[in-house]
Amino acid sequence: MKRFIRIFSIVIGVLFLILVVGPFLVPVPALDDTRPAEELMDPDSRFIEVNGLRVHYKIQGQGEPVFILLHGFGASLFSWREVMMPLSEHGTIIAYDRPAFGLTERPLEWDDESPYSQQSQVELVIGLMDVLNIEKAILVGNSAGGTISMMTALQFPDRVQALILVDPAVYAGGGAPNWIYPILKTPQMDHLGPLIARQIKVRGPELIDLAWHDPSKVTPEITNGYTKPLQVENWDKALWYLTISSQESRLVEQLNEVTHPTLVITGDDDRIVPTEQSIQLAGELPNAILRVIPQCGHVPHEECPNEFIQIIEEFLASVLFQDTLR
Repeated sequence: MKRFIRIFSIVIGVLFLILVVGPFLVPVPALDDTRPAEELMDPDSRFIEVNGLRVHYKIQGQGEPVFILLHGFGASLFSWREVMMPLSEHGTIIAYDRPAFGLTERPLEWDDESPYSQQSQVELVIGLMDVLNIEKAILVGNSAGGTISMMTALQFPDRVQALILVDPAVYAGGGAPNWIYPILKTPQMDHLGPLIARQIKVRGPELIDLAWHDPSKVTPEITNGYTKPLQVENWDKALWYLTISSQESRLVEQLNEVTHPTLVITGDDDRIVPTEQSIQLAGELPNAILRVIPQCGHVPHEECPNEFIQIIEEFLASVLFQDTLR
């Protein structure tokens, strides 16, 4: 028995060492193909300081209403390229890169709340509005951007004129189960995290195809637009920090409190946020209407921009302050 206990203790000790020390033995080489964000900006790119963060954004149009566009996970303001100009006929259009994406600054240290957390992202929306002197805005959020849009409307209802939720991640999305985060935040996972985040560079094309009903429409230019931010310094570490800063949004428990005029748009072939979830959401929100675009996927503003714009124009004309369209 003593020998068995001794052997068992040795086995447990070895396993413990493997778990504790092993991850640190995995090499995580530095990225050698990155550049400052300024070297990747477009002619119409702008940068603005918001809540201590240097935010990359673009703006088109003028006057009211003001639309603020929030992209989804793995995307950037590039994803709104097809609809910014048409929407600008109806007001001011502002698209920006959410933290950890696009060309927005990727801090690696901070004093208080992580800039990648959902709460910081909500405060970033309001901070952006404050810096640009915007009293109210229509928030247009795709996927995880829809999650942040709804959270902003709940916390700052007087600052949100309406919501346009595009295949929003509400029932499945907005964070992993809470029990996993203590594991993700260990020093071992902090070491391996950037290496895990780099997998998006490998799986990116597959995820883009999954987001489209017809992947044959994904041109090399579109792929390049999505992958360009993966040249920004520290993109891998920032993506990992976003991952461990996420949490369950708990929006499902508060749907009856979202009383703003709301338009839910989804493709009929969304394989990332299933179409049925958007249909369910529109039915559970107190003041929402639903539009389903045939033969379209998770990013209708990219894949089906003409139908997308028409639906929004009908929403503006029938639901929102018609005098803003004159």
